[in-house]
Amino acid sequence: MADATNKIVADLRVKFGKGAARKLRVLGKIPAVMYGHGTTPVHVALPAHQIGLLLRRANAVLELEIDGKSHLTLVKDVQKDPFLQIIEHLDLIVIRKGEKVQVEVSVHVTGEPAPGMVADLDTKTLLLEVEAINIPQNLPLSIEGLEDGAQIHAKDVEIPEGATLISDEDAVVVSVHLPVLEEEEEEEEEEGTEGAEGEAEAAPAE
Repeated sequence: MADATNKIVADLRVKFGKGAARKLRVLGKIPAVMYGHGTTPVHVALPAHQIGLLLRRANAVLELEIDGKSHLTLVKDVQKDPFLQIIEHLDLIVIRKGEKVQVEVSVHVTGEPAPGMVADLDTKTLLLEVEAINIPQNLPLSIEGLEDGAQIHAKDVEIPEGATLISDEDAVVVSVHLPVLEEEEEEEEEEGTEGAEGEAEAAPAE
């Protein structure tokens, strides 16, 4: 789909401030700033619809065309309206082909554990060092058929060729266990309450 291409024609911004930003949004554009590699920050305006589509992907890489020149950038920060969730501003870092960056990549759990088991996702993202133009959208992790007590650590997660795991390799990503029944929890709470009452009765009066 043409709208989803990462190639974007960006307009240089010469006016700044909240008023100028509001006018841009009315025109269907988003203010952004591009910086990195010792370059002077460049303020641009980007098409809001196309940006909205591209940002559905984590760690999006955008190829900006500014005055006929191409600039490869990585989305570093997205600022949104806290209530309307409208994108208000982007921070973009200049990257180069072949350059490696450190990014958080989501773990995507697939499959089902053994019947009756529950799987907890203890670590939702892993920090990787990876080539800037080959950042994976997620890290698939199968839990198919895992039994009670099974654990998957960060070092067990398959990462793309050429990428390096930066997160603690012993961090637990997924743990599998039997579900804790609500009745058992209630019994434990009742036993705790009765024990406290017994201690209170046994305590000598002052």
